[in-house]
Amino acid sequence: MTQAKAMIVFLPDEAATQQLAQRLAEHLPLRAAVYLHGHLGAGKSTLARAMLRALGVTGAIKSPTYTLIERYPGEGGELAHLDLYRIGDPEELEFLGLDDLHATARLWLIEWPERGLGGLPECDLDIELSVEGNGRLATLHGISVDGQRWLTTL
Repeated sequence: MTQAKAMIVFLPDEAATQQLAQRLAEHLPLRAAVYLHGHLGAGKSTLARAMLRALGVTGAIKSPTYTLIERYPGEGGELAHLDLYRIGDPEELEFLGLDDLHATARLWLIEWPERGLGGLPECDLDIELSVEGNGRLATLHGISVDGQRWLTTL
């Protein structure tokens, strides 16, 4: 088994989070699944919104906290942002209509992915966010070969 590449980035403010999102968007593989971990308020949604914006999403970027999934058109395929905090069992994913998304999505940004294991695409990039003073600490792990390449290009 290949060891996952890792990168640790301190994000002192929202501008730094947007810069990280921009770099990730610039080097996005053809298809990718990003798992976002961290406590409430760690910055998962902020990073996801910034990445969607960097990928050209205009207009309102809604939080999927209550809808569980928000889908956006993107160059090369759909961009999906999921927040699975309210999922009690991975079987509940069946009601979200993810089957067609598996074929069309270019990017999956998944908050609380551990709640949907078994029903989600395999992780390419795993990002752990934590509060560090007034900022955030982002630990990025390239899980798949594409994810490892992605980190190398940053």
